[in-house]
Amino acid sequence: MQAVINFLRGLFSKEEGQTLAEYALILVLIAIAVIAAVTLLGGQIEAVFNAITAALGIGG
Repeated sequence: MQAVINFLRGLFSKEEGQTLAEYALILVLIAIAVIAAVTLLGGQIEAVFNAITAALGIGG
């Protein structure tokens, strides 16, 4: 466990670690945006897929 902590400390103490942290932050922000979009548009997305499955005749 100590080796993992030392590795992470080493990453964040170097420039490469700062870049890694920035990429991780961007990834988290994108994930939050995707979750928010799916939450807000979930009903509309479901309606589109239901219409597609009905048109294809594979709905149950």
